[in-house]
Amino acid sequence: MQASKLVFSRLALLMPATNVGGLMSLCEENYAALMRLAPNLPQLTGQLRSQPERIAELTLSIVDQSPYTTTLRLTHLLQVEATAQHQQPSEPDALLRAYHDAEQVEVLNLRQTVLPILSHYQAPALASKWRANLFVSKWLSYCLHQGYRFSAKADQTAAADFHELLPSA
Repeated sequence: MQASKLVFSRLALLMPATNVGGLMSLCEENYAALMRLAPNLPQLTGQLRSQPERIAELTLSIVDQSPYTTTLRLTHLLQVEATAQHQQPSEPDALLRAYHDAEQVEVLNLRQTVLPILSHYQAPALASKWRANLFVSKWLSYCLHQGYRFSAKADQTAAADFHELLPSA
């Protein structure tokens, strides 16, 4: 019996890349996944959202757009009970930079507390970068598997097999 593509061991998240080449390959995989999630990424602006049926909302906010790069924030808006004194921030929440010419994604900042990596991404350690990029890789795979997609066309309705992201109000 084969394991699901989304199942991974905690050990895999803790093992650092053996070299910079391994990290670069992971950044390339993340770019390919991000482009499947948001095929028109270089042309997107503002904030987009997606929410397949009965699944938490995913937002993509364009922070900066230039000819060769896009800086974006990808956030899952999970329903978490918050007390009156303590508001839970949404997570995972990643600040990413997509390099369109190199076809790579760099994790600039990552907030998540679910998996055993640093709760706040801090550069420049290779092991920390590896774990942050591996988390983003698994998260992007999950989002694609669940049917999240982003589109630049606000008036486009969702296709039968997945839901398009529409600009949020």
